[in-house]
Amino acid sequence: MHPLDIDQLRTLVAIAESGSFTRAAEAVNKTQSAVSMQMKRLEERVGREIFAKAGRGVRLTDDGERLLDYARRIVRLQTECLATFDEGDLAGRVRLGLPDDYVDRYLPEILGRFARTHPRAEVTVICEPTDMLAERIAAGDIDLAIVTEAKGRRPIETIRTEALLWVTSSRHAVHAEQPVPLALGRPACNWRRAAIEALERGGRQSRILFVSWNSTAVGAAVLAGLAVSVLPESALRPGMRVLGPQEGFAALPACRIGLMRHRSGEPNPLADILAGQIRQCLDNLGLAAE
Repeated sequence: MHPLDIDQLRTLVAIAESGSFTRAAEAVNKTQSAVSMQMKRLEERVGREIFAKAGRGVRLTDDGERLLDYARRIVRLQTECLATFDEGDLAGRVRLGLPDDYVDRYLPEILGRFARTHPRAEVTVICEPTDMLAERIAAGDIDLAIVTEAKGRRPIETIRTEALLWVTSSRHAVHAEQPVPLALGRPACNWRRAAIEALERGGRQSRILFVSWNSTAVGAAVLAGLAVSVLPESALRPGMRVLGPQEGFAALPACRIGLMRHRSGEPNPLADILAGQIRQCLDNLGLAAE
């Protein structure tokens, strides 16, 4: 069996990201006819149609979407592999931001891997809520940010999706109180809005008992049996219990975790490499309960 052509896979990714063969041809420095021929050969190689007509343009078929997922991972892995050997001696600084909700679960693997491949690079980590990180990205104060995706923000590349869960202390029954005491983020927090709206739809009264954008502080209120909160599945901690419809807590929207980049026009190879490693780390990580 012949291996897949990495150049063809890279062109497929370019088509998906640009939305057309013409723009993809510019991105990969090929003619449009060369791009079309690459895709024809790729279809022949996998034995499936990966494009279908859609009006005057084309769209990916279901098989095309499946192949695209593999193509992105293969291209990213190759880029990271080459960067590790070609640029492992890079020195400099890269600035990474993320909410503290994700620090314990994601940061050890990310920092450990990056330090092994680029021991001379300096990483500055800033922990703030997503809204503040988005402002820092726009201002160029940080290079990368792992954020919670929400409508209306700058373009964000979704790299992970998790369930958003109601949590309470496993040793207390505060969730049975009326009104339900809540420990949540500030008013601008999307999770806070989702939690309150879900309770209102279910006809349950609630009161905000504790407010903080620091997840450790919110978790402390939960573990002390003072309040109920909401957390992404990977942020569950020992001593917490998940609540569901049987206790009167309706399902919440999924938590989409994404990556934001500052585009200054200047090349930043360290940020490129760290972004690739973040994608792979979050894709490979299982859930906290596993």
